[in-house]
Amino acid sequence: MDAVTRAVLVASRLLVSVSVRSLATVEDRVTLPQFRLLKVLSAHAGDNLVSVADRLGVNPSTAMRMVDRLIAAGLAERGTNPGNRRETELRLTDEGRGLVADVSAARRRRITAIVERLAPEQRTALVTALTAFTEAGGERPLPDDDGEPYPLGWSDGTAPLH
Repeated sequence: MDAVTRAVLVASRLLVSVSVRSLATVEDRVTLPQFRLLKVLSAHAGDNLVSVADRLGVNPSTAMRMVDRLIAAGLAERGTNPGNRRETELRLTDEGRGLVADVSAARRRRITAIVERLAPEQRTALVTALTAFTEAGGERPLPDDDGEPYPLGWSDGTAPLH
């Protein structure tokens, strides 16, 4: 069990490193938590502040400060919910969508470069092992398209299993 745990920890360190390096080109614009918020807005355009805070696992006041910074940076915007004019919707601007797409593409390229170094049978074993690992952790799989609907690992706004 220790060897498996150690291998997963090392792999997770590599994946975090890939994510951080993918953000390096935009680190002067957004922090990792802000990027996570951008990913939430990308997957859930039109959510209100309370929903966004729930998805991030933060207080609404914290989410509000993050949203305000992203709005000031031109990456997000507020709008009125057409179904309930008293409610404010949050969504990405074109610039915000572009930033998310660029960072996500960079991360995908880095992971692809690593996976390409594996032999075909290792790739198959990796898919099997990672699928079992994520299912054991309660994470839903990505759809078959190239989308990344979940913001850096929290599929339902809650922290992973302890």
